[in-house]
Amino acid sequence: MKTFNPDFVWGAASSAYQVEGATTTDGRGPSIWDAFSSIPGKTYHNQNADIACDHYNRWQEDVAIMKEMGLKAYRFSISWSRIFPTGRGEVNEKGVAFYNNLIDELIKNDITPWVTLFHWDFPLALQMEMDGLLNPAIADEFANYAKLCFARFGDRVTHWITLNEPWCSAMLGHGMGSKAPGRVSKDEPYIAAHNLLRAHGKMVDIYRREFQPTQKGMIGIANNCDWREPKTDSELDKKAAERALEFFVSWFADPIYLGDYPASMRERLGERLPTFSDEDIALIKNSSDFFGLNHYTTMLAEQTHEGDVVEDTIRGNGGISEDQMVTLSKDPSWEQTDMEWSIVPWGCKKLLIWLSERYNYPDIYITENGCALPDEDDVNIAINDTRRVDFYRGYIDACHQAIEAGVKLKGYFAWTLMDNYEWEEGYTKRFGLNHVDFTTGKRTPKQSAIWYSTLIKDGGF
Repeated sequence: MKTFNPDFVWGAASSAYQVEGATTTDGRGPSIWDAFSSIPGKTYHNQNADIACDHYNRWQEDVAIMKEMGLKAYRFSISWSRIFPTGRGEVNEKGVAFYNNLIDELIKNDITPWVTLFHWDFPLALQMEMDGLLNPAIADEFANYAKLCFARFGDRVTHWITLNEPWCSAMLGHGMGSKAPGRVSKDEPYIAAHNLLRAHGKMVDIYRREFQPTQKGMIGIANNCDWREPKTDSELDKKAAERALEFFVSWFADPIYLGDYPASMRERLGERLPTFSDEDIALIKNSSDFFGLNHYTTMLAEQTHEGDVVEDTIRGNGGISEDQMVTLSKDPSWEQTDMEWSIVPWGCKKLLIWLSERYNYPDIYITENGCALPDEDDVNIAINDTRRVDFYRGYIDACHQAIEAGVKLKGYFAWTLMDNYEWEEGYTKRFGLNHVDFTTGKRTPKQSAIWYSTLIKDGGF
């Protein structure tokens, strides 16, 4: 029996845009994802999240499902444009009421709310009026929005996440253009990331000065990172793997824990990488009470040599290849998920140890981990998801090994509570512990939900 501490946090996660639907209901304003998904060809079969899982109307049913599963915590995000329809100005009280009701229902059922303030659904008005994340002044808009949330919800919410996967907003939203706002550039990702970090610093500063002393909560950020294993034992490939990790997670974590971007980024990017002011660093350094990690897969990394032909200069899970001089690949023996992500549990353990050693052993919460499997539209196939059970068993076992190696892992959130709208992939990729019939909205627990529920009850497996 592999047991975890009794106070280990077992949860599941979701995000507002992926589950809520009701995109024009009760005063919600449009987000960049509403606009992006309306452009032909940007999402699978032009699918959008106008209905999604209809969580906006079925939240009580969904909390009952969480209670039945025995979840200790539920991580969800707030839709900024449901609170501020234009991103700022007048508050939409119906939007506030929705989240108040959800938070109260969770607490009534002994489920701790973990609230993400920004999970990619940026208000469209701020994108149009201010050029979104490319405008340094946007950091103050983030801070004002966060302050309203702390004031309205912080008497009951004691676990806050400022940003979800800022790497994706920067690289996929402003580099590859595969996610909203759909911009393609080799320079904008670094500007967007810089302003996101500044926004994070300002949000945390307001919380710590004005709310944390009385509300007694904690606040952090959720960064995504996959493990990079050297393809060979050569020094060049070892350095390439290290550099790939630095361009991925240390891009966002080094400023928070060490006070600046990684030296490898400064060296390779030069003036393309913005510089923090002294005021910025004062707010950003030491601005996370815990390390939130979203982790899904592992890839092999090798040194790209001058003259090598790289098919895409911007690689989806690697960043801009020529900036790093890293080529990524997979071991053909690794099993793949429906996202074509390799299932490599030992990579999770290695990453947890690497992060702990680099950042002086912070408390870590895995804020997302899960897998999409094929052929799950059919509920009869979906509920027998033994491969997903194997996935979770493997990765949670790796977490247990990491704890035994000294990692201060304090919690784990499965992605995701239920099948939902998977961004540009539409409804084709199913990560859920619970199956959703997107025609009727019916929820059905899968074997993975039952297995996870048993794990939580037993405190191990």
